[in-house]
Amino acid sequence: MVRLGEGLTSTNHLDPVVEHRAIQCLERMSERLRSVDSGSVRVVGTNTLRQLSKNNQFVALAEQVLGHPIEIISGREEARLIYSGVSHDLGDNTRRQLVIDIGGGSTELIVGENFAPQTLESLHMGCVSMTNKHFKNNPSLEEAFLNAIVDALVELEPIAQTYRQAGWNQVVGASGTINGVVSVQNAMDLGTQITHGSLRAIRREIIRLSDVSLLPGLGVARADVFAGGLAILIAIFETFDITSMEASQSALREGVILDLVGRKRDSDIRDHTVSDLCIRFNVDAGQASRVKQTATNFFDQIKGDWGLDIKARRRLLGWAANLHEIGMDISHNKYHRHGSYLLSYMDMPGFSRTEQAQIAILVGMHRRRLNPETFENGPPWIIKLGVLLRLAAVIHRHRDTTIDTSMRVFDDTECEPAGIQLSIDKTYLERHPLTELDLEHEVELLASIGVRFRLKAKT
Repeated sequence: MVRLGEGLTSTNHLDPVVEHRAIQCLERMSERLRSVDSGSVRVVGTNTLRQLSKNNQFVALAEQVLGHPIEIISGREEARLIYSGVSHDLGDNTRRQLVIDIGGGSTELIVGENFAPQTLESLHMGCVSMTNKHFKNNPSLEEAFLNAIVDALVELEPIAQTYRQAGWNQVVGASGTINGVVSVQNAMDLGTQITHGSLRAIRREIIRLSDVSLLPGLGVARADVFAGGLAILIAIFETFDITSMEASQSALREGVILDLVGRKRDSDIRDHTVSDLCIRFNVDAGQASRVKQTATNFFDQIKGDWGLDIKARRRLLGWAANLHEIGMDISHNKYHRHGSYLLSYMDMPGFSRTEQAQIAILVGMHRRRLNPETFENGPPWIIKLGVLLRLAAVIHRHRDTTIDTSMRVFDDTECEPAGIQLSIDKTYLERHPLTELDLEHEVELLASIGVRFRLKAKT
């Protein structure tokens, strides 16, 4: 086991030994991935990568070794994917379920039914972190268990009432700790259903043996962190008065695969998320559609010259266009900033933290004066997408349904990071003089970030 969380330091860097262990593992995986089409590979990072310092180079090195990008997902997105994997593993999915997954650095709890999660939470405790905190340097296993269970109870307290009110008919556990408990129960003849009584029996046996590794049925690789995970599970049973739990063999991995299959079959959860946000924040659907169509048309015209010929970037531009007015539901004044803030911090099922940040950048730079700080943490191509969104938004600012369908954009290769020329019908500009003024103003605004824009009225 790599146990990436085991190497997380107090300064949110990785211990060199653990980093080396992880890279070695990824190098072996990369050999298996060489023959697989890139569109069929998805790599996600969870709790430890969420905590890494921004200047840490591990993710960049890992991506280089794998040859594929790593999506760092939020805790709630991890919970959603876990629920998807578990719920599709169950034969009867009409019952309301509480799904629990104890990972190395986080614990996810989800209530849902019919494949749809309804209440999700990711708590900052896991089998590795709990073991390191309470069991590593404490010779008394009894005292360590007591302290760890109290610690977990405190972490669970803020969400306890919300989950009890949500209710459930069935409790399902997933991943290493819970499947490890099942293996131990089988070896100790305690049955396959996990109960509060069976967990207490395992705890007593660990204390009696004075060594977790001597526990029957427990794999050697799981022994080092089993006690911390067991303490969390006992606290969960006590907090929610759980009588019994069954174990699932599916979890995050299967949820990621299901999501990837959905994307390849044009059933992408991200499209549903964007649609839901547009409804929730009263986005003008007609205006969003017009801006999206023009922005993506511009993208198709210039993608080759600008090196944007990647399907994922076109989709990103489309989502940003759909959401560019989301901030208006808060205030018309500086609504692009409100929208950018919302998109930076809200839960967006299906999106990685990187994708979410990039959409927030695009929405934040689609109007008014440009602040380089808005996009300085984004990739170089984000400016180009931002320019296309800005021009589309300016052209449709009058909110009229009529548009010059012969508009064309051309690359201006003499300028970096980007140069662009917009050719638009002179008659159309004469009928929309404010649009012409806005476009002329864009020459100055885009020049402030090094982008040359030229407006050409064609007769």
